[in-house]
Amino acid sequence: MAVLLRPPIALFFELSNKEDSTSLDRCFVTEALVHDEKQTHRGITEIKNWFTEAKKKYSYTAEPLEMEEDEATVTVRARVSGNFPGSPAVLRYVFELRDDRIQSLAIG
Repeated sequence: MAVLLRPPIALFFELSNKEDSTSLDRCFVTEALVHDEKQTHRGITEIKNWFTEAKKKYSYTAEPLEMEEDEATVTVRARVSGNFPGSPAVLRYVFELRDDRIQSLAIG
């Protein structure tokens, strides 16, 4: 059963299953933050670099399993499979949205 995601989050996962970072600016606000692997990436340029490097390093795909939403955040649990120890793993993606784009994302 597919998980119904808000448009910028759905696009983020669609791009995560490709190797295309060119459309990330359609998902994220310009000054967005991404926290992943104990590092924070600020702004769309750093986010595109993070995304490209992660795809090269891990060659991963992400399958959303479930979503929870409250006033401030959208949390998606996704099965991530790729070239990393412990694959596949279920990770939590915690999104904060602003103006129908991602303002921040924490992955853990």
